[in-house]
Amino acid sequence: MILDHPAATETRVPERGPVDADTFAREVAIAYEPVVLRGQVAHWEAVGAGAGGDRAMAGYLAGFGGGRPLDVMIGPPEIEGRFFYDDALTGFNFGKQQVPLQALLGELLRLSESEVERPHALYASSATAPEHLPGWERANPLGLPVDAPARLWIGNATQVATHYDTSINIACVVTGRRRFTLFPPDQLRNLYVGPLDRTMAGPPSSMVDPDAPDLERYPRFAQALAHARVAELGPGDAIYIPPIWWHHVRAFDRLNVLVNYWWEHRSAQAFLALVHAVSAVRDLPRAEKAAWRSWFDQLVFDDDAAHAADHLPEHARTVLGPPSRERTERIRQFLLGMLQRG
Repeated sequence: MILDHPAATETRVPERGPVDADTFAREVAIAYEPVVLRGQVAHWEAVGAGAGGDRAMAGYLAGFGGGRPLDVMIGPPEIEGRFFYDDALTGFNFGKQQVPLQALLGELLRLSESEVERPHALYASSATAPEHLPGWERANPLGLPVDAPARLWIGNATQVATHYDTSINIACVVTGRRRFTLFPPDQLRNLYVGPLDRTMAGPPSSMVDPDAPDLERYPRFAQALAHARVAELGPGDAIYIPPIWWHHVRAFDRLNVLVNYWWEHRSAQAFLALVHAVSAVRDLPRAEKAAWRSWFDQLVFDDDAAHAADHLPEHARTVLGPPSRERTERIRQFLLGMLQRG
C-alpha cells in the first residue's frame, strides 16, 4: 500500500464485506456515504485470471475481442500518468485514439515487460461491455440491483483527476491496485474547480493534484484534505460512491483493470441548470439576486418545496406538479419556448 499520500492519515472510507442484492438495496444504495465492499467481486472469473499475472489477464480480456475499438487516452511519459489540462488550459496533455482491444493489450504487455521506468500512459476509459467486450457481463455478473451496463477501464499506472459523477457509481477492481481519494460535496469551494465547459471526460475537475498539492497556489485545498476519505482497493474489492461526491482515482500497476456501473442519473440536469443560472442570475444586482434567492429556496431547496403549489388545483400546478413524464415534457417545451423568445 502507498503510505506517502497527503491524506493517508485522514479518514478512511468505511468498509464492510460482500453484500447480497437485498442488503445492497436496503443499506448501501440508499445512503449518501461512500462504502468499500471488500471482496465483493472476488468470485469473478476475471479476478481469478488476473491473479495469474499480466499475461494471463491480457489473455482473458482478449477472449472478449470482436467488439468495437476502444477510446484510448494516450499521454507522453512526462505526464507520469496524470491525464490533465495542458499548461495554458487551452487543451489537454494527452491525445485520444480508437484502438482495437488486441492492439491495446499488446502495447500494455510490451510496456509492462520493458525496462522503461516512465512509459507512455495508456487508458481505455468507460468501454461499455456489450459494445466493446461482448460476453463480459455473462461471464462476470455483478449480482446487485444495478440497472446499467458494465464499463471497463483498462490501462497502466494512471490518474483520473478529481471529479464527480451525476449518477450513483459502483467501481470494482479486477486487477492492479487503486487508491480512491474522496471529498464530500460541501468541499466544492476548496477544490478549485476548472473550466465547466472544457473538460476531459464530461464533468468538471479540480485543478489540484491531491498527491502533490500546490498549497501556495491553492491554499484552501488544505481544508479539503482535512475532509478527505481514502480507500485502498485491490483485486476483488469494490467501492460505492454516491452522486456529486468528488473522487480522484490512481492506478499503480503496469496493467490495471476496473469495472464500474453508473445508474440513476438523477442529477444529470442539475448541472445544466447551474450553468444557465450563471448566465441568468449570478450577475444581477445584489438586491435582485437576493429576490431570486427566495424563489429558488421556495421552489427548489426548501424541504417542503414539492408542496409550494399545493394552494392550486392539481390541474393548475403544471410545471410545479409532482415528477412525471408529462411534467418533464411540459417543462422542456416551456424552456424551449422561453429560450427561443430570448
